[in-house]
Amino acid sequence: QVQLVESGGGSVQAGGSLRLSCAASGYSYSSHCMGWFRQAPGMEREPVAAIDSDGSTNYADSVKGRFTISEDNAKNTVYLQMNSLKPEDTAMYYCAAARSWVDCLVAIAHEDYSGMDYWGKGTLVTVSS
Repeated sequence: QVQLVESGGGSVQAGGSLRLSCAASGYSYSSHCMGWFRQAPGMEREPVAAIDSDGSTNYADSVKGRFTISEDNAKNTVYLQMNSLKPEDTAMYYCAAARSWVDCLVAIAHEDYSGMDYWGKGTLVTVSS
């Protein structure tokens, strides 16, 4: 059974930093794509970043230059380093897994999440001004 468990959320002031983690279990890492997504109260879910098993990355324009996605395959964990946080970054952050990089690219570019096979339950990030 595949499980994705996010952690690292919390409350921070604007300009601060947080690092989110997503630990995966029961998932084959031979070929995969992992992504971070977020949803603010009353808003649609939006993409944040994705990383392929070979290290390729892709980011939403809203977080480019501030957020960095990385992975530790030995630990089956994906990270999201978030710097220069803004109040508009406040949201529930979810990680998700897909079988191919194309699925992640479609999710990031077109907000089409149909290719994302597994989702975590989320971790809350609150940024105060």
